[in-house]
Amino acid sequence: MPAHTELLDNYILFFEINLYFSENNLTEMNRIKEVLDEKGIKQTWLAEKLGKSYNMVNSYVQNRQQPRLEVLYEIAKILDVNPKELLKEELND
Repeated sequence: MPAHTELLDNYILFFEINLYFSENNLTEMNRIKEVLDEKGIKQTWLAEKLGKSYNMVNSYVQNRQQPRLEVLYEIAKILDVNPKELLKEELND
C-alpha cells in the first residue's frame, strides 16, 4: 500500500474516532498515561523527546486534549509502540 494511502486511511480513522467520542460525550480517547506507566517513563521525559512543554504532554496524558495524528505517531515512535496501542481498547475493535 502506498504511504499516502496509509496516511489518508489513518486520517480517516482519527477523524472517525474524534467524531465517535464527541457524539458520545466521551473524553478518554488515548491511553498514553497507561503506556507511560507500563514502560516506567515520566511525562517530563516524553515532553523533552517530543519538544513540547510538560503542560502540553500532561494535557494529552490526562485526556484534556488529544494530540494531532502526526504527534500521536511521534509519541508511538518515541515509546516504541504501535500507534494503535495508544488508543483506547474500544477503538481497536
